[in-house]
Amino acid sequence: MVHSKKLARTEPNGSAGWIQGAASTLQSGSFHAPVDEMLILKSKSQEIEPYLNGRCIYLVDQSLGMMGSGKTTVGKILSQVLSYLFFDSDALVEEEVDGTAVADIFKHNGEPFFRNKETEVLRKLSMMHRYVISTGGGAVVRPINWKYMQQGISVRLDVPVEALAQRITAVGTDSRPLLHYEEGDAYTKTFMRLSALFKERSEAYANANVKVSLENMAAKLGSRDESDLSPTAIAMEALEQIKGFLMGEDGC
Repeated sequence: MVHSKKLARTEPNGSAGWIQGAASTLQSGSFHAPVDEMLILKSKSQEIEPYLNGRCIYLVDQSLGMMGSGKTTVGKILSQVLSYLFFDSDALVEEEVDGTAVADIFKHNGEPFFRNKETEVLRKLSMMHRYVISTGGGAVVRPINWKYMQQGISVRLDVPVEALAQRITAVGTDSRPLLHYEEGDAYTKTFMRLSALFKERSEAYANANVKVSLENMAAKLGSRDESDLSPTAIAMEALEQIKGFLMGEDGC
């Protein structure tokens, strides 16, 4: 657990009260990878740190926040090697609504209420530094959210819809209000819904500064199954793509 007093001293514009209230949702990276992989990750992180300059990293994907893309695990790995802290924006929204689960917020308060809370959370996070933030799947739909996220570096984890649908079906859709209330076969409804949402949001996803394609990564390794990719490998690719973006930004 991270002590809120330490954070309160570092955050601007009166954010201390909010930080203290949300302290229980903060986590530092706790992923344990083999020593050689961690050394490679640390080396890559040290290469980009001077250019990153403490800016936050926002992870986005098309998985509706489900455990399909490995976004949370990858985020914790990145936070660990960069000596950042990790936030989950959905968890912060839940904290803002007295610990109410996202699905219950949708059910009792409606999606517009949730989106407004999500935007407010991202606004506050945009004033901070040295955080890796896993965003909710729908955070991309509002242009104002991108305005806040562009204060840092946005990284899109691109997972093929078929793979996402398989993983989400295995986990279950109970916690995802945009999927749970549809009739029919679980995989089919998940695949169709994800496909429709991805089509609707494709232009929004293009706003991300960096794209990490799991399909391309798997192809380079001679595999057709993205699930063969370890979270560590995805984190390495994310750091490599971030480095490329920062080098270009710096004119190198």
